[in-house]
Amino acid sequence: MKYELVAGFETHVELATNTKIFCSCTTEFGGEPNTHCCPICIGLPGTLPKLNKRVVEYAIRAGLATNCEIAEISKMDRKNYCYPDLPKAYQISQYDKPLCEHGYIQLSNGRKIRILRIHIEEDAGKLVHRRGDTLVDYNRGGVPLVEIVTEPDFRSVDEAKEYVEKLQMIMRYIGVSDCKMQEGSMRCDVNISVRPEGSDKLGTRTEIKNMNSITFIAKAMEYEYNRQVDLIESGEKVTQETLRYDDVSNTTSSMRGKEDANDYRYFRDPDLVTINVPREMVENIREQLPELPEEKKNRYIEQLGLPEADAILLTKYRKIAEYFEKAIEGTKTPKTAANFIIGQIFRSVETESEKEQFDVNVSAESLNELIKLLDAGKIRMNLAKSTLDKMIETGKKASELIDESDMGGLDENTLNDLCRQAVDNNAKAVKDYLAGKEKAVKAMVGFVMKNSRGKADAALAEQKIIEIIKNM
Repeated sequence: MKYELVAGFETHVELATNTKIFCSCTTEFGGEPNTHCCPICIGLPGTLPKLNKRVVEYAIRAGLATNCEIAEISKMDRKNYCYPDLPKAYQISQYDKPLCEHGYIQLSNGRKIRILRIHIEEDAGKLVHRRGDTLVDYNRGGVPLVEIVTEPDFRSVDEAKEYVEKLQMIMRYIGVSDCKMQEGSMRCDVNISVRPEGSDKLGTRTEIKNMNSITFIAKAMEYEYNRQVDLIESGEKVTQETLRYDDVSNTTSSMRGKEDANDYRYFRDPDLVTINVPREMVENIREQLPELPEEKKNRYIEQLGLPEADAILLTKYRKIAEYFEKAIEGTKTPKTAANFIIGQIFRSVETESEKEQFDVNVSAESLNELIKLLDAGKIRMNLAKSTLDKMIETGKKASELIDESDMGGLDENTLNDLCRQAVDNNAKAVKDYLAGKEKAVKAMVGFVMKNSRGKADAALAEQKIIEIIKNM
């Protein structure tokens, strides 16, 4: 029997506010344990929370960017459970009236992953297990989160990977989070079940908690799918439970039984007022949203004529896209800038973290200057490429590296002389060319380009060299 994977995601995204959701403590990552907390975020008796307005604004931004409806009225609730990382023994979250509902993210295969809800809540503290002891660091407690919950719409691991990548890009573009999974500012809980192919009945689901790597999400989903299929085919039942993933053994193991909503005894938080979001506030936030990565990618392809592969690389990080757009202002061929960025500048920013920051030696304005020299015919492509390498290495502008004498092409007599020298000094290449090895002419073109300091027109040089050889 063939089986179908059915999965849904609950993704926690830490919001990039300066202070926590209910107090003025810093949200800065790191710090000595228990130094970024106060009586409010560790829940001392008599303290009162006050909702951070910026948290609501960021959540609305996230909702609009994922095609959600924004609720005019929502509220905060208490989610009750006893665990050491929650000093109050409850988490302030949202239950039946979330801030955002009924959105979607569209995948490249055309399928829409429906977003059931986006709600705001506080993060819990962090447990540190050391030599048999468990220590608690409450620095993270009270850091604002949005939880983005999908419907069980995933049918493959590839769809899940694309969704997480797109969600990460969107959240970064709109500026609500850095989504650094390695630092825990984006974490996914993956709900998985299997069913016979063609069935519309959902199977028993398990939940893999706190996944902070796209690679590990894919591996965990593959393992859990196969584990559940093996259980079913062996006549056993899948148990509804919460699992952890071990990346060393590539296995999942049970943490606890899977809770349902009733187990948390939700009730309205009596210390926090109703959240009222006027329509004009929503529209103001909508107007402030930047062009989203999917829209930008399509524009680069349709209006700028870039290949899809280039457009994807240039739009993955907002800072790279902004750099590219400044670099092409007033230029004739956006593809030239794309080639320079992807082909040469990317070599100086090898890691994804470096690309996200995109702090490079060559400013967008300097690259723009170089491309305009190329567009005006003042320099040839070979000289432009070698100059860009020097710009990347030194941080200097093109105008500081190219002499006035280097600008402009060669006169015809000089080009003819160089082509004749290329033939005279490359006897083996001439012999190979005459023997049918057409690529041998490239060595002679290289001679011309080197001795003209990149000023020669390579195509014209090749044409002249062939004519000289034929007339020998």
